Amino acid sequence: MEHQHIYDRNGKQICCTEEEKINHHANVSIKKHENESSKGDSHDHDHEHSHDDGHDHSGGNDSTASMFVFPAISFITLIVALILDSYVNQSWFTGWLRVIWYLAAYLPVGLPVLKEAIESIRNGEVFSEFLLMSIATLGAFAIGQYPEGVAVMLFYSVGEVFQTLAVKRAKLNIKTLLDQRPDEVTILENNQAVVRRAEDVKIGDKIQLKAGEKLGLDGELLSETASFNTAALTGESKPDAKTKGETVLAGMINLNMVSLVKVTADYKDSKLSKILELVQNASTQKAPTELFIRKFAKIYTPIVVALALAICLLPYFFIDQYVFSQWLYRALIFLVISCPCALVISIPLGYFGGIGAASKNGILFKGSNFLDTIADIKHVVMDKTGTMTEGVFKVQDVNLKPNFNKDDVLKWVNKLESQSTHPVATAIHNFVGDIDSSIDLQNVEEISGHGLKASINGKELLVGNFKLLDKFNIAYDVDPNSIVYTTIAIAFDRKFAGYLTIADSIKEDAQATIDALKGMGVKVTMLSGDKSSVVKFVADKLGIENSFGDLLPEDKVKKVEEAKSQSQTVAFVGDGVNDAPVVALSDVGIAMGGLGSDATIETADVVIQDDRPSKIAMSINIGKQTKKIVWQNIILAFAVKAIVLILGAGGLATMWEAVFADVGVALLAIINAVRIQRMRF
Repeated sequence: MEHQHIYDRNGKQICCTEEEKINHHANVSIKKHENESSKGDSHDHDHEHSHDDGHDHSGGNDSTASMFVFPAISFITLIVALILDSYVNQSWFTGWLRVIWYLAAYLPVGLPVLKEAIESIRNGEVFSEFLLMSIATLGAFAIGQYPEGVAVMLFYSVGEVFQTLAVKRAKLNIKTLLDQRPDEVTILENNQAVVRRAEDVKIGDKIQLKAGEKLGLDGELLSETASFNTAALTGESKPDAKTKGETVLAGMINLNMVSLVKVTADYKDSKLSKILELVQNASTQKAPTELFIRKFAKIYTPIVVALALAICLLPYFFIDQYVFSQWLYRALIFLVISCPCALVISIPLGYFGGIGAASKNGILFKGSNFLDTIADIKHVVMDKTGTMTEGVFKVQDVNLKPNFNKDDVLKWVNKLESQSTHPVATAIHNFVGDIDSSIDLQNVEEISGHGLKASINGKELLVGNFKLLDKFNIAYDVDPNSIVYTTIAIAFDRKFAGYLTIADSIKEDAQATIDALKGMGVKVTMLSGDKSSVVKFVADKLGIENSFGDLLPEDKVKKVEEAKSQSQTVAFVGDGVNDAPVVALSDVGIAMGGLGSDATIETADVVIQDDRPSKIAMSINIGKQTKKIVWQNIILAFAVKAIVLILGAGGLATMWEAVFADVGVALLAIINAVRIQRMRF
């Protein structure tokens, strides 16, 4: 099958390059690792998410040990040659025998790179890293600098192996953390336990989950209580207690007793499957720095080759005693130093490490470009309900007019609210009890930002905020602003029937979140569709200076547009379906993804898996640390290369300094890049 090039969204070819080669080797090695650790497992973990192009640079033999075989052969042969050259008195190690010996040391590490250079040229990528190394080392052989030629290629190959291992480790960390889906589950059929493949389980089936087992699909808990380890989804190992009727997600581990779960989503639609897809696709969304380095390398490499030719040939016209081999040696040193490996590998690895570190803490970045953007956030705009508050409402008071039957009105409201997924509906259901199926609702309509409308026996029922009553010109004798709690107004047959008050509690880490954001110099604003008095009460308690309530979805959009018009980089944090438009509008949209709306999660750029607001500040910190490491690598690479380039052009640096400027700097940059995976945030 003929190889097809792969291009990024800017049209830059990303296959047949050093970065693609390193990633390919890492992917193949990961697959071999998985195959060895899951013999007998017929489930293909990578089938859905494989992005390999089949362009095999390695011959398929990429286990960790085999990667070092050829460099080891080359190293031993080179050491023997150096001993014979410098420390043993002999006369036979000369002439063609010496050349052949050094060639034997060169070929195990040089042939793969020469092959890559030829393939790259055939595929239209002439000025690649492989060509630079090939010219430099073959040139060293041409002028008799055999040890240097072998050493350059040897250290280049060793550096490539360590790069591959670093990428492999970063990818395995994420795969090990997230690929928690069991291949088989136990379901109950006619009260008999039957083992089924997870993909074959249908919505409505009942899973029997033993203590210590992982849940394979999303579902609803049927047992009265259960405790789960949610670390795979949230990064938190603290047990999460669930009660009957609550949502449980694939990847959660049952901790205590046998539990029953009713499946509510197909295997491929589970939250965990979506997380895996997000992480797998994250590396395709490149940060501006990555895109710049790629474009830079495309221009930089041919310029380097031209400068090397100039260093070799131009002195002939200006120097009286011009020695070709001397200036060719300097040009070759220049080529080795100039190789951009440290940048083209360590920078993507730095961003990938940032994505991995975030995933480990239950934060999903959909691309490395969002790591860059979130590092520069100056203004965080957040929703209230479900973001800074628990979103778990409880009915506090029922205030109904005496001319209305309390039981009837509550049953109507309960029936109508059952059409909504809003937390308020759950609070009312928990307060009133089972839904009366004998109530016949007609013409049910949800009015965005206001509430619900329906007909009962030809009479209009309105349930929502007081703006809903204003919209339908229903008179009421209550001042909504005097009520601190969230209020649900009710009207029936064009008459005000009364209202319910519902209270929500502030999340335990909400205060720490606001303090952390302020400590970073980030401005905080709270927006909500809830009544202004409630929003102000929560904002004052948390120390948020800017808050706005009684907002429709379009009002939230306007507020964020106003913030962006002030040249501020704005992040919006929300969880409801009504938050999706403003999440899409912001520079970085952050979704509370534990039980948040699928529409908001799909639209968001960053997903916080456990709904903890403290992860907002953590995600900004991870972005800042990632960006810092990337720029440290850029400055390190350019500074060292610039110094050694000047020394090399002046004849003050040898191939050994060139090797350090290339391979040494690349390894230092890689070590720095993987450092973020060990950081505690």
